[in-house]
Amino acid sequence: MTTDQLVQDSQINLHDWGQERGIKYFMVNFTDILGTQRTKLVPIRAIGRMQENGAGFAGFAGGMDYTPSHPDMLVMPDADAVVQLPWQPDMAWVPGNPVMKNEYSAQAPRNVLRKQIADAAEMGLHFKIGVEPEFSLLNCDGTAVGDTLDTRRKPCYDQQAMMRNYHIIRETSDYMHELGWGCYQSDHEDANGQWEMNWDFDDVLTMADQLSFFKFMIKYVAEKHGMRASFMPKPLPGLTGNGLHAHISAWDGMGEDAKTNLFAGEGDTPAGRHGLSELGGHFLGGILKHGSGMTVICCPTVNSYKRIGAASTASGATWAPNSITWAGDNRTHLVRVPGGGRMELRLPDGATNPYLMPAVIMAAGLSGVRNKVDPGESHDMDQVIDESKVKDAAQLPQNMWEGLRTFESDTELTKSMGDEFAKGFVKLKQKEWNDYAMHFTQWERDHTLDI
Repeated sequence: MTTDQLVQDSQINLHDWGQERGIKYFMVNFTDILGTQRTKLVPIRAIGRMQENGAGFAGFAGGMDYTPSHPDMLVMPDADAVVQLPWQPDMAWVPGNPVMKNEYSAQAPRNVLRKQIADAAEMGLHFKIGVEPEFSLLNCDGTAVGDTLDTRRKPCYDQQAMMRNYHIIRETSDYMHELGWGCYQSDHEDANGQWEMNWDFDDVLTMADQLSFFKFMIKYVAEKHGMRASFMPKPLPGLTGNGLHAHISAWDGMGEDAKTNLFAGEGDTPAGRHGLSELGGHFLGGILKHGSGMTVICCPTVNSYKRIGAASTASGATWAPNSITWAGDNRTHLVRVPGGGRMELRLPDGATNPYLMPAVIMAAGLSGVRNKVDPGESHDMDQVIDESKVKDAAQLPQNMWEGLRTFESDTELTKSMGDEFAKGFVKLKQKEWNDYAMHFTQWERDHTLDI
């Protein structure tokens, strides 16, 4: 296979598209295994060549599980996903699909997601997703809330804080409207300095690209105004962590061709009584079955485990799950089923990879569909107050090391995500854990220096 056979099936010629809009430079982008966005700046005179042959990256240097001896990793721009930067109109951002040795890289997160999309399409399923990204506006060195007046014990929806930070939220919202995303609400969240912005749900790959671009965009806007936007799961002790709740549904088509929500239904089963079809119930069953295995994808950092299963925060609640349970319209469980043929996974945090998170949700859920997994009874009670009443609920992994071991042992899930990806992900994250484990902390000195 040659690179010209890997050119995306797109009607957009990036050179012509750019000339029509006054574009001078393209940022050819990919997201690596650990979630870092990588880019090359390409002048418009060369973008045609990049669209045909790919932009070259050294995969080892670019956060992938390759060695310096590997050939160039070529990133093929997906022209259908190109975005003109609203704040820098002579630049465009275009995500791409990495290629290694004339094959799509099986470890590249966007390719992992595209594989799940293709697998689902073979089953007649096309997924849509909506996300709720939470982020913290901090001072430049990330040590404190950027808004020094934001000190309420329960600051959620604080009107005065909205006005003090209006310039950042408004500017970002305006950009989303320019991009046609349909931003419909923004609010101050449960922690001091914490915010959430919401836009319309969309086809799963489109939403993953939008989430990736959103993180890039809000960080730029915050830096412009002297703050730092952080998606760190638990940036400040004692405060609610940054989640990234995902709402997912399955449809009979993509885009405007989607007419029927295949998760919507009712019946005399626990899932049916909460508005899920038999298909939706089985998908939910897969999420629960693989809940532990998928945790390290949804919660991928050492810091992530200071959010899930944490003690109560200053506001009185963590809003994060600690065990594998589901319920109806109840935010104290791993999965909430609010009706309308969708389910909300409350596990992911702000550090999750925008492409791997929906990929692992689909991999787990499709396993449930194939194997007709029963999600069991819903637990329509306050999981925080009445946790002891649920005797058989499995606990989520307690740290990243446990999460990695659980992911590795879930061979059905790792096979679905791809053996090459799973091996590379575990290898790089294990190195990260080892670095953390070897790091000496002040806590150790305080508690063991004179033991």
